[in-house]
Amino acid sequence: MLFTLAQLVDIRRFCGYPAYGNVGTAFDAYRFFTAYGALEYKLQNLSAPEVAVVVTYLATLNTLEAAIPGTGANLDTDAAAVWTHNKYEQRDREALYASWRVKLCQFLGVPTGPTFDAGNGGMRICI
Repeated sequence: MLFTLAQLVDIRRFCGYPAYGNVGTAFDAYRFFTAYGALEYKLQNLSAPEVAVVVTYLATLNTLEAAIPGTGANLDTDAAAVWTHNKYEQRDREALYASWRVKLCQFLGVPTGPTFDAGNGGMRICI
């Protein structure tokens, strides 16, 4: 196995694809005829150097994702002494996080998944 199960979950999540589950059954076989199937195929067939690049992306993305909730601690402060809080810190961190998610998708050669814009009011049509 190229990636641990936890890494596979993170890759899917960061690329905007929903949970895969434990067992492939006939009712969900549709995913293998879409970009989701391309992602799964690539994840099982990357070369060792490509795996190393993806693992580096995962480390960066996990760090960026972990920093976002911490912005909630400063939501009540607009200015304090000479320090002035960036009112847009959460938005800026989320934008940086999203840009790295896109970079991961681009490296893997797959489009962002159907849940990629779910938190931003975006709507996507999946064919």
